[in-house]
Amino acid sequence: MSLLDHKVCIITGAAQGIGKAIAEQFAIDGAIVYACDREIASMDEWAKNYSLEHNVCIEPIHVDVTDTGTAKNIFMSIFKKERKIDSLVNNAGVVYNRKIGMITREETELMFRINVIAVIELIQLASRLMSRNKSGSIINIASITGIVGSPGQVAYSATKGAVISLTKSSAKELAPLGIRVNAIAPGIIKTERFEELYEDSGDKIDNRIQKIALGRLGSPEDVANTCAFLASDRASYISGQIIGVDGCATI
Repeated sequence: MSLLDHKVCIITGAAQGIGKAIAEQFAIDGAIVYACDREIASMDEWAKNYSLEHNVCIEPIHVDVTDTGTAKNIFMSIFKKERKIDSLVNNAGVVYNRKIGMITREETELMFRINVIAVIELIQLASRLMSRNKSGSIINIASITGIVGSPGQVAYSATKGAVISLTKSSAKELAPLGIRVNAIAPGIIKTERFEELYEDSGDKIDNRIQKIALGRLGSPEDVANTCAFLASDRASYISGQIIGVDGCATI
């Protein structure tokens, strides 16, 4: 029996990077995966090919997480079809790396709309449906910056600090309904986006690696494996936790 056999899982921001790795890992572990993203074109082909190649189930869904009405219809449609939703991974996010004097209000508001408000609204939608079966696992993707801060990321750090706080509060509120809520706080993860940012900034990756006790960058698969565990029944007594996947960079 696989770790997530027959579990119905919704993952946002699944077109690339960490979200894509989570979708693939969940599918390999036996889940029925609904991979959500705004970028449907590339995801459509990937989901189809990956599903056929590995004999798994990944259903691509086009949705903007800030569009609450569409998200509600999608969640209801999935629940009607599957009769349950076992797990929600709130991975969709946006980042603007700007110093305090350079970040604009528009950039700040967009990060809060996607990184915080959409997360709260999707938790509302998922928890109402999960409560019907008295079980469920919600996993929010936070960040190491929400724990220790980061120069040049004040607004982004604020959004991820908010994710950490809302994770703890929603875990307490939803526990009587049998719903667990946890967050993962990744450190420096080597994604396509990470490489683009460092190429543009001129910063040296080696300088960052020196601050990581395990001596390497994290991979999307490191985060995906932790997500899969938290979504599984093996984590049935874990809720309200902020799990650092950071190579021992925060202690």
